[in-house]
Amino acid sequence: MPRKSQTRKPIDSPDRRRLPPLLRRAWYGLNQAFRRRIAHLEITPDQFTVMRTLTEHDGITQRELTHLISSDPNTVVALLNRMEQAGLIERETHERDRRANRLRLKARGNAKYEKARSLALGLQAEVLAAVPETRREQFLRDLDHLAAACRAATRSTAAEE
Repeated sequence: MPRKSQTRKPIDSPDRRRLPPLLRRAWYGLNQAFRRRIAHLEITPDQFTVMRTLTEHDGITQRELTHLISSDPNTVVALLNRMEQAGLIERETHERDRRANRLRLKARGNAKYEKARSLALGLQAEVLAAVPETRREQFLRDLDHLAAACRAATRSTAAEE
């Protein structure tokens, strides 16, 4: 009788579930559903992520925000420029480093965030209902481990270059 490891299909077998397309499909579906639900607020999912992060970490710098939302500096600068023009955030020169800016959510940004937050929580509950309640916390822990492994792979690849 063949051992279990010998009967497994190769990881790249066409009829096997693959991590990258599954993660992309999940992220894309979630992002599009959320985009549609918050369209009337005239914000994007990325802007919501910034608002949530600023709510949780008031007065952080652009560099800290870039790290916390796992983005690149150029994308964050463009995003913040649009948000500042829309009156959602404000930048203040850092008290010790004049090259850095502290970020704060303005009243208008906070109001939009609160409305979008309730929609986000509803969508999250709707989507997580696909995972049995007894397995949800483990699923989220596993997903967090995957995200950390992806970050580590990025760092190790950068070190090799």
